[in-house]
Amino acid sequence: MAYLVDFKDMSTVGLETSPVAEALAGLRANEARYLKNKFDHGLVLEDAAQSAEVVQWVHNILLKERELEIASRPLQACVFEADGAKRAYVFYESGLSINVLYGLADGEKRAVGFKLSDGMEVPEELADKFKFARQKSKLAGTIRGSYFVIKGQY
Repeated sequence: MAYLVDFKDMSTVGLETSPVAEALAGLRANEARYLKNKFDHGLVLEDAAQSAEVVQWVHNILLKERELEIASRPLQACVFEADGAKRAYVFYESGLSINVLYGLADGEKRAVGFKLSDGMEVPEELADKFKFARQKSKLAGTIRGSYFVIKGQY
């Protein structure tokens, strides 16, 4: 079932099993607000099981680019095109959010971003490979984020 994220009235719909559900809902709402303001695009997520192809695409990039395997269970995911790029989001039970920006034309930006919900520990698989910068958000509290540039073709 598709869920349009409302960044004005936050909800934990689809995130209830997360130990940081409220913070993850704030992070998700923060992403929804960004997409709405920047691209006039609503963040519509599906249960990760219904978006298995999207989750697999993201996990394939992580594995091939950085030999990363995310231990946490994916809860929700989506993929869409905006501003000449394919964009995917996966939200995990641990409170982790991964987004992929994949420019469709050769030479366009391609990157993977990680965001950690307020109150969660840095996942073991990311801890020694990335440094996380902090940013404040009215919706999500303190967000810690990092990224890497995608070099391959996916």
